[in-house]
Amino acid sequence: MSCTVSRRQLVLAGAALIAAAAPFLIDSFWLQQGLFAMAAAVGALGLTLLLGQAGQLSLGHSFFLAVGAYGYTFLAADADPRAGGLGLSPFLAAPLAVLLAGLAGLVFSPIAARLRGIYLGIATLGLVFLGQHVLANVPRLTGGDNGRSVPPLPGFGADPQGVQYLLNVEWGREQKLWYPFLAGTLLAYLVFRAVTRSHIGRALRAVRDRELMAGIVGVPVTRFKAYAFLISSMYAGLGGVLLALVFRRVVPETFGIALSIEYLAMVVIGGLGIAGGAIAGAAFVACLPSILERYSALLPGLASGPGDAGISAPVAGKFLYGAAIIAVLLLEPAGLAGLTRRLRRTPAPAATPDSHQEVSHP
Repeated sequence: MSCTVSRRQLVLAGAALIAAAAPFLIDSFWLQQGLFAMAAAVGALGLTLLLGQAGQLSLGHSFFLAVGAYGYTFLAADADPRAGGLGLSPFLAAPLAVLLAGLAGLVFSPIAARLRGIYLGIATLGLVFLGQHVLANVPRLTGGDNGRSVPPLPGFGADPQGVQYLLNVEWGREQKLWYPFLAGTLLAYLVFRAVTRSHIGRALRAVRDRELMAGIVGVPVTRFKAYAFLISSMYAGLGGVLLALVFRRVVPETFGIALSIEYLAMVVIGGLGIAGGAIAGAAFVACLPSILERYSALLPGLASGPGDAGISAPVAGKFLYGAAIIAVLLLEPAGLAGLTRRLRRTPAPAATPDSHQEVSHP
């Protein structure tokens, strides 16, 4: 047992060291992919908590991401003739946007408490349609179809005075954002672990596995379903803030049904209810199209530019992670996390919060 723990600690320490040194070792393209992956991972942790731990299907995750992204933008931006804003400090606007997304999840939770399975999924899908209507028709809030620019974090954006260097490394926007994003992702991971190992996590899994029995033994089912949506939507809000910062401009089209499906793909590919799996699945889905586009000239069948014959990189990415979902469902229901355990040839723990392999819906 002690050897296993020591090996895991060594791997985690090595991963932390590599992550901390990344801005000094890799170029801006890969740093940008890392930023996208970390932003996606935070939102994916919220969805895998809701779906994998609480057993509640949501197809409306993009709605809560939009609340976080647009909430931060509106709170931090200065008002102009085209769009409104409160002009708050970005360091205050970010946590307020996360709380705003949590409030949206809490408001929806009474509906979630009455529904389950595919019916809950359809209800959450309605949130996406509602969000798209609001984003397109309230230009003072959202900027309309063209969207609006996202205020940068002070001290973490591009320097208008010129190029900066740190230890002989060009220190641009990606390098500056790396450590705040890394801290946010680490915090999200640690909170996930704390929640799933607490009495809240045990109650959520009881509701997931046997809702009626959980109510009989005294678990307040409605309250814990509300907790699940509250926590998940706050994760999505933080993920939306990070996405807005890395995109630098938010447009309504970004937060449609396709984004909700992508997040569902992330948690299925990674492994439902597993924190590390959600992070790995998020990195795979978020970064694959850009990587394919960069190396399209070297990959057969991909179009290397507009007008070229072949499949475009974004379409190829959707095909690949669609195929990955099918492969996971057929070959390894526990996703990438289960595959890792199989390669290590260690049995999956029977009752630990982060090792649940499949969700049973009452």
